[in-house]
Parts: sequence; C-alpha cells; structure tokens
Amino acid sequence: MGVFIKEVEQKTNLTKKNIRYYEEAGLIKPKRDSENDYRIYSDSDIKTLKNIKILRELGVPIKEIKELNENKITLEKCMEDRIKKIKTEEEKLGRIQNICKEISKMSNDLKSSDVTKYFEEINILNKEGFTMRDVKTSHTKKIIGAVISSIIFATLFVFIGAVITYFQFTEVEKMPWIIYYFVMFIFIIPIISIGYNLIIRIKEINGGEEDEASKY
Repeated sequence: MGVFIKEVEQKTNLTKKNIRYYEEAGLIKPKRDSENDYRIYSDSDIKTLKNIKILRELGVPIKEIKELNENKITLEKCMEDRIKKIKTEEEKLGRIQNICKEISKMSNDLKSSDVTKYFEEINILNKEGFTMRDVKTSHTKKIIGAVISSIIFATLFVFIGAVITYFQFTEVEKMPWIIYYFVMFIFIIPIISIGYNLIIRIKEINGGEEDEASKY
C-alpha cells in the first residue's frame, strides 16, 4: 500500500518540486493509481528519497547518485571522492582564514589598507566554485520578490472586485445578484491561488533546491 505525494513530503522533508525533479532524473519511478492516475509512492520510493536527501546533504551530485543506483560506482568510491572534495574545501577555507588574518593586521581604515592585493586569489577561489557569501541573503531577496509580485496581482483582483461591488451597491440598475456572486467567486479563486502558490514558492526557496536542474 503506497502513499500520495503530500505524505511523502512529510516523511522525507523534501518539497514537491524536489521529488518531481528526482522522478524526472529517473531516481524513483512511482506507480500510478489506476482510478485517478495519481502517483503512488511505495516504502521503497520513500527510502530511496531519504537516501537521496542524505547524499545531497553530503554534497553528492545527482549524476553520481544515478551512477550509484545503476551500480556503475560503489558507495565506497563515492564517499572517497567526497572526502577528497571536503579536504579540498578545507584547504580553501584555510586560504580564506590566512587572508582574514593578514587583513586583520592591516590598518583599521579600509581606505588606507591594500586589500586589493588578494583580489586575484579571491577570483581564483570563485572560479573554483568557492564563496563565503551567505546564500540566505539571496533566498531573502527571492522571497521578497515573490511576496511583492503576489501582492501586486492580488491587489489588482481585489481592486476590480471592489469596483464591481461599489457599483453593485450604489447604482440603481444592478446586475442580477446571482451573477454578482458568481463574478465575486471567480475573483476569489485567483486570489486564493496566488496565496497558495506564494506559500509553495517560499517553501521551495527555503528548501535550497529550487534551481536543482540548472546545477547538473
């Protein structure tokens, strides 16, 4: 007996978009309900998703996870590669730490300190995919952008609905009430949809894998 995607999200702490992406990558292949065509996830699918989540948190690329599933590489080899990469990251952190120590010995005034001498070294680290910038800042910007756009669209629907309501209650010639209620219902649906999609979008952004497909 399988479960639907909502329960899978709760069991794995993955977003729907993450799960769909892993399906498209061929990492899991849930069955379909014969009556409504909904995806049905087995205990094996859930276990696979949990495995994927652990490996992704350890920094294992999707490509390597696929190779693990296809027995093209062993788990031991995969972890050895991760350990090597972690050591490389530690070396980069050491370089950053040394730069910070050297800068700390300079004048407290940025304008009179030659911090630019580290420009090339920082550029090399960036090209190697290393940065100390807080990615949460970019997440915050994305969330603010999503909230603002949602507010704009929702406000537009509310404004049009308010105008229709104003004339309905102030004009002598009114549209039939049943039509008025139907029109209001039509306007409420997109407003609810905007709110729901905003919540989903925020979850995706905070999940950190909303651009997963572009990384591999």
